[in-house]
Amino acid sequence: MPPRHLYIHVPFCARRCSYCDFSIAVRSNTPVEEYVSSLRSELATGVIQDSVLDTVYLGGGTPSRLGGLGIADVLTAVRDKASIATDAEITIEANPDDVNDVAVAQWAAAGVNRVSLGSQSFDDSVLEWMHRTHDASQIGRAVKALRRGGISNVSLDLIFALPETLNRSWERDLTLALDLEPKHVSLYGLTVEAHTPIARWASRGAIVEGSEGQYEEEFLLAHESMTGAGFEHYEVSNFSLPGKGSRHNSAYWTGAPYAGVGPSAHSFDGGARRWNVSAYSEWVRRLAAGNSPIGGEEVLTPENRDAEEVYLGLRTQNGLEIGESELDRVAPWIDAGWAELENRRLRLTPTGWLRLDSLAADLAARRELAPTLH
Repeated sequence: MPPRHLYIHVPFCARRCSYCDFSIAVRSNTPVEEYVSSLRSELATGVIQDSVLDTVYLGGGTPSRLGGLGIADVLTAVRDKASIATDAEITIEANPDDVNDVAVAQWAAAGVNRVSLGSQSFDDSVLEWMHRTHDASQIGRAVKALRRGGISNVSLDLIFALPETLNRSWERDLTLALDLEPKHVSLYGLTVEAHTPIARWASRGAIVEGSEGQYEEEFLLAHESMTGAGFEHYEVSNFSLPGKGSRHNSAYWTGAPYAGVGPSAHSFDGGARRWNVSAYSEWVRRLAAGNSPIGGEEVLTPENRDAEEVYLGLRTQNGLEIGESELDRVAPWIDAGWAELENRRLRLTPTGWLRLDSLAADLAARRELAPTLH
């Protein structure tokens, strides 16, 4: 079946954030025409042939670096090869300093109806430590500009579990985020990834992460604050007002097929996962030469599928259906307050989500040993 979900990777950034290990291309001047031309070449290979797209998601990098007209050109290129449903969710990621009335008007005219705003913190010293290009005051101005331009479905990103030496108030950041009345909030705990600025700082002995205790405390405070404000904690890192969960990301979590275009983008057809080369220059070069941009492929085994079903199910509020033979395995989780069971559907609690990786691995291993019993 043709994919109904499309991810477009836009790699451009003004600078690399201290925690970022994504495939990005730092450019002072964004090569919009070159990027769109290469994107058209990849779309011409038939990756969304005959598709009627329910969701389109422009991630990065910083898609807002394309400007209003650049985003419009990208969506025109998509519409030249596929249909976009009239009620589709069309999301772009944006940095607050790229949001202005002109750009918002052009985004909205092109069909964008959801913006994920890379806020990260409302503390200027923290934003500077993160190498962000915006200050705290620009977050609120960006949200107001989006609403003025008719894009009311706004999501805010925040990062928690920062080093205590920064003296960041997580409670204050949560309060200021809620004051802006977003429809959706994504919260990510800071992790040290190889080849990032904070990894280099850590190698020199600097403290670049909060403690495990701080991580747990801030995660649970976020859950309490957000649910207290009427948000649903519908996925381990995501909160939304009722009916405002990310339809695109939810497709990933349910194992739906999706197409991905752009450098480092992944695609999944239900049986195999493919990914493009990550370097922007190599992606452009291959497409200009008429070659495939695909850098690798993984065909999922039945064991892979089971493991992914367990992990993806447990990370959402929908949970995972379990069999009779698995009740003894999960009973201790329920007793510990890590999970709840209703009509054979297992859902992790917030304290269980803090142990997601180990719990999912445990249950997946059980299924691999007894594949016919669940």
